Amino acid sequence: MSRSATRRATISGVTGTNIDDGAVPPDVPAPAQDHHGHGGEALTAAVEAALRHHLHDHLIQVEHLVANGRRAVARCTGDHHEHHLPAWLRPTEGEARWPVALAVLFAIGLQLVVPAPVAMKPAWLLPGVELVLLVLLVVANPTRINRDHAWLRVTSLVLVAVATVANAWSAARLVTGLIEGRKEWEDAGPLLACGAAIWLTNVIVFALWYWEFDRGGPVARAHARHPYPDFQFPQMATPDTSHHEWEPAFIDYLYLSFTNATAFSPTDTLPFSRWAKLTMLTQSAVSLITVALVIARAVNILQ
Repeated sequence: MSRSATRRATISGVTGTNIDDGAVPPDVPAPAQDHHGHGGEALTAAVEAALRHHLHDHLIQVEHLVANGRRAVARCTGDHHEHHLPAWLRPTEGEARWPVALAVLFAIGLQLVVPAPVAMKPAWLLPGVELVLLVLLVVANPTRINRDHAWLRVTSLVLVAVATVANAWSAARLVTGLIEGRKEWEDAGPLLACGAAIWLTNVIVFALWYWEFDRGGPVARAHARHPYPDFQFPQMATPDTSHHEWEPAFIDYLYLSFTNATAFSPTDTLPFSRWAKLTMLTQSAVSLITVALVIARAVNILQ
């Protein structure tokens, strides 16, 4: 192959234009032909100049693309990066107050209807204290639980502690009465109703403990202070299958408490920290003892 043919082949490969067909870039001037009818070296020089011009334009476009890519990467790694994180790992507006408030009111109602033999005297004292504390919390933080004040944290923990003491007293009195065979538990109906009230209150109380201490509590979770969870919910293990705005709320901890009280073991939510494991162990033991004794006594009475 001659030198001119080789150069024509190279130019065709770069531009996608078949020089032999007479096609040249639109901005290449028509060369003056010699007496043989061919442009000769003038055609080659004109095509090379046009190629340099087109390559320069393409390099400018590539530079623009690279600059746009760098700006996109900067946005992702800068201020906007947090929006790509799941909600439970970044600051949010906090969860709603009303679900936990309704749960506490329901627990107070259950404590008020338990029979007199298992209630702490006076029967209205501890439920009344819980109601007052709940009103204070709702007035101070009515909509979203995100205000970070020490007295609010202490008030919330005292509320859960008082509810725990009241229900623990009733559960202990019930178990003691069943073991001693007291006459007030000779009817299966009241026995099952009392056992159910104590068991349901136990579920709510432990849900409140889980909710209060997981990653520092609801306010700490709203401000994303602790990245390492005490409980791993399914949405955390499989973030690609859940909404990026999901974060654990009281309903999730109530479900955790209910399943632990019925299955006596973790189900779909795993405890990571030692306090979480010990608390779930305690709840399972209390639930197992209460259910086993109440059902055994009720079956014995019905027979």
